[in-house]
Amino acid sequence: MPIGAVTVWPSKEALTRVGVPRVRTALDCLLVGALVGWLFATAYSADVFHGWRAVLPVLGMLCFGTAVVFMHRWTVRRRLLPSLGLFLVIALLGAGASAAGAEGTAALLWILGGALAVERLPLAAGLGVWAVLSAALAVANTEALIEVAITMGAVLLGGWTLRLDAQARGAGFRLLAQERAARAAEAESAALAERARIAREIHDVLAHSLSAQLVHLEAARLQIEGGYDREQVLRRVVEARGMARQGLAETRQALSALRGQLVPVEEYLRELAVDGVRTEVVGEPRLLPAEASQAVRRVAQEALTNARKHAPGAGVTMRLEYARDAVTLEVRDEGASAPGTELAASGSGYGLLGMRERAELLGGTLEAGPAACLESGVGGAPYGSGPPDRSEGKGFTVRLRVPV
Repeated sequence: MPIGAVTVWPSKEALTRVGVPRVRTALDCLLVGALVGWLFATAYSADVFHGWRAVLPVLGMLCFGTAVVFMHRWTVRRRLLPSLGLFLVIALLGAGASAAGAEGTAALLWILGGALAVERLPLAAGLGVWAVLSAALAVANTEALIEVAITMGAVLLGGWTLRLDAQARGAGFRLLAQERAARAAEAESAALAERARIAREIHDVLAHSLSAQLVHLEAARLQIEGGYDREQVLRRVVEARGMARQGLAETRQALSALRGQLVPVEEYLRELAVDGVRTEVVGEPRLLPAEASQAVRRVAQEALTNARKHAPGAGVTMRLEYARDAVTLEVRDEGASAPGTELAASGSGYGLLGMRERAELLGGTLEAGPAACLESGVGGAPYGSGPPDRSEGKGFTVRLRVPV
C-alpha cells in the first residue's frame, strides 16, 4: 500500500452527508437515538450513580455529543490535531466511566470512538486511535482479553466498512457533479456553435445582398455625376431593387434553414438558374444534412454572383451530383464574351475563400480556377489574389465536394 494511502483523508463528500437518501438519514437518526438510550441504560444500570452523582451520566453524554459534533466539523475541514484532541476527550470519558464502576458505558464509549476514528480520520491516525482505545478496553477487562480482541476486531471491520461506503457514495456524487459540469459545458459549446452558424448564415446572406446593391447604387451615382443617362441609371436602380428582393428571399430561406425547414437543394438551384443558367442533377436526390445543404447553397450563390460580375452574358452550368458518401457541386462559366463592367472590380475576392473554409470545416474541399486547369488536375489560384482571367474561351470553374 502506498504511503500516501494511509495519510490521506477521506473525501469531503464522504465526510459530509451530501447525497445521503432521506431514508438513510432517518435510519441513522434512529440508530443515534438507540445508542444514546443504550449509553444511559448501561450507565444507570451499573447502580453507581447515586445522589448528586446521578447527573454525571447526563453531563458525560453532553460532553460526548459535543465532542462528536465538533469532530464531524473538524474532520470535514481536515484538521487532524483538533480531531485527535476530541478523540482524547472520548477516551477520557470512557476512563472516567470505568473508574466510576460503569464498565459497560466505558466499553461502549471506546467502541464508538474506535469506529468513528477508522471511518473519519486518515487511515494511519484512525488505526492509531483504534489501537489506543482497544488497549484501554483491554486494560479495563483483563479477564476477557479474547472477547475484547473479537469486539475490537469487529469494530475495526465495521468502521472500515462505513469508510468504504462513504467513499463510494462520495465518489458517485463527484462523478455526478462532473457529469453535470460536462453536460453544461457541452450545452454551452453547442450554443456557441449554433450562434456561430447563425452568424455565418446572416453574414453570407446580408453581406452578399447588400454589397451587390451597393455596387449598383454606386454605379448609378457615378453615372449621374459623370453624365445623366436615364436608361442606365434606371437599369442600375432596378437591378439594386432586384438584389434587395433577392436578399429578402434569401434571408427568409436562411431563417427557414435555421428552423429546419429547408427546401431540397436541387429546387433551390433551379430557383437560382435564371438568365440562361443551366442546371444538371446527377444521381438520386436526397435530403442533405443542414450544414452540407447550406454549404452547397452558399457556394452556388457566390459562384453565380462572381460569374455575372466577371463574365457577364457568358453561359453558366450548375451541375449537382449525388454520390454514395458525398455531394459535388460544379459551377462553370464559358468565359466572358465582352469586357466586364464595373461590377468586376467590386468585392475583395474573399467570398469563395470563406466558402472554402466552410467546406474544410465539414471535411470537404473547394476548388476554384480556370476550367482547363481543374480538368487537368493543376488546380486554381487562391481567392484574394485578384479577379481570374475569364476572357472568351477561358471559362472558370468552382467545384465543391462535401461528405454526407
